[in-house]
Amino acid sequence: MLIRTARPSDLARLQEIERVAGRAFRDIGMPEVADDEPLSIEVLAGYAEAGRAWVAVAGDVVAAYLIVDLVDGNVHIEQVSVDPRYGHRGIGRSLIEHAAAFAMEIGAAALTLTTFAEVPWNAPYYRRCGFVVLDENAITPELRALREHEGAAGLDRWPRVCMRRPLTSEIA
Repeated sequence: MLIRTARPSDLARLQEIERVAGRAFRDIGMPEVADDEPLSIEVLAGYAEAGRAWVAVAGDVVAAYLIVDLVDGNVHIEQVSVDPRYGHRGIGRSLIEHAAAFAMEIGAAALTLTTFAEVPWNAPYYRRCGFVVLDENAITPELRALREHEGAAGLDRWPRVCMRRPLTSEIA
């Protein structure tokens, strides 16, 4: 599995991955999430141009992607999606590890994300990847603003959490 920076020619495929990956939400009673439109080509292009969008390529097919923001000095996973046809192969985890390496490269102390607390491929999965749920007092200002924005967009219909994975640049 090759992980590389997303290219302009990949962006429509990223939208397609988001749509097919999102369908699983319909099966667990979250059709609004399943029907949510992916980020626009323009927004995805901004991530790619900034060097904050990566794809996992299987053969010649983009199988998954991850985009990040910089939030409170940490690398914040904005979105990670895997085409279900390539699921359960460790691709999402590989992309997260790639983001962790990027974060260490730029001197960030942690990876962060916001996610659904009870969706099996969300918070429970991220716990297995080394993330911990932040208690209310540990949520940093920009991360709190992101959560407020998500709430205003209606995502708080289902329990959501902020999560953090500390990083270290020490070599054992």
